[in-house]
Amino acid sequence: MNVENKIYPATDSQHKLENIRVGIIGGAGYTGGELIRLLINHPAVSISFIHSTSNAGNPVSNIHTDLLGETEIIFTDLLQIDIDVLFLCVGHGDAIKFLSANKMPDTIKVIDLSQDFRLTTNAQFDNRVFVYGLPELNKEAIKTAKNIANPGCFATAIQLGLLPLAKAGVLGDVYTTGITGSTGAGQGLSATAHFSWRASNIQAYKSLQHQHINEIQQSLTQLQGNDGMCVNFVPWRGDFTRGIYVSSIIDCGLPLAEIKQLYKTYYSEHPFTLVSDSMIDLKQVVNTNKCLLFIEKPGNKMVVHSAIDNLLKGACGQALQNMNLIFGLEETLGLQLKANYF
Repeated sequence: MNVENKIYPATDSQHKLENIRVGIIGGAGYTGGELIRLLINHPAVSISFIHSTSNAGNPVSNIHTDLLGETEIIFTDLLQIDIDVLFLCVGHGDAIKFLSANKMPDTIKVIDLSQDFRLTTNAQFDNRVFVYGLPELNKEAIKTAKNIANPGCFATAIQLGLLPLAKAGVLGDVYTTGITGSTGAGQGLSATAHFSWRASNIQAYKSLQHQHINEIQQSLTQLQGNDGMCVNFVPWRGDFTRGIYVSSIIDCGLPLAEIKQLYKTYYSEHPFTLVSDSMIDLKQVVNTNKCLLFIEKPGNKMVVHSAIDNLLKGACGQALQNMNLIFGLEETLGLQLKANYF
């Protein structure tokens, strides 16, 4: 990750339009590929460079073959500083390493997709202060932020199912189960990432110990101020490539109609989070930046189901949504995507 000896200003030919100049670190992985796909079609963006040490000199479309004919950008191992915003599509722990090794002007905004700066206890690095980038929670703070800690994928899906209850001060202990596609594990091979293991298979993992639990509790406490509230989360690995489906169970004495109105009111100013009046399914959100919610209430138990695309609303789409807010653009710009429903 250390490229401090290879910092050069971008040439004038690299940004022909007066728009947002973007750099990407870690452009060869799943999140990097999704972010490139979004940015090359964004009307207010020009990509100055895409960094990948292992693929320097190769066309981006050689690695992300879905981009054949869409871009002629070549991967580089050079870091350019004549940019407006830098996306860090790197593994957990690597964002801190990168920023330690590469000193950049404070004028460059950083949007980090790792978990390195999500908690308030870790939100400052040198002169950079990171705002937790969940627009449905921190939209006004994001608009004036210089650096963003993009939320985790499971964290996004679970929080969006719970924020209205926390805002109303009626959220107690939560019992959540969620299933994720194989792209959530990244491109590195492991025993549970191989096709032959994943196909026709489901498995629980990190029961009650998932790394996203802390950021979920941090956000809920921000709204409700209840340190005694507990999120009990069991994640599953699923037999599909992308998407997250979560079901959360909460004790709640409010009538169902009142709960639904609470949710619809809370999300009325948030274009990507929608409350459905009928049961949702994963295909409705895959390839979109949406989060769909559906609420059930048998007796005093409430169940809220939430579904997102882990690579979009759970990662790159939300990162682009944050960029739009920071630069005063329409929040939905470049994110009008249709679900792959058929």
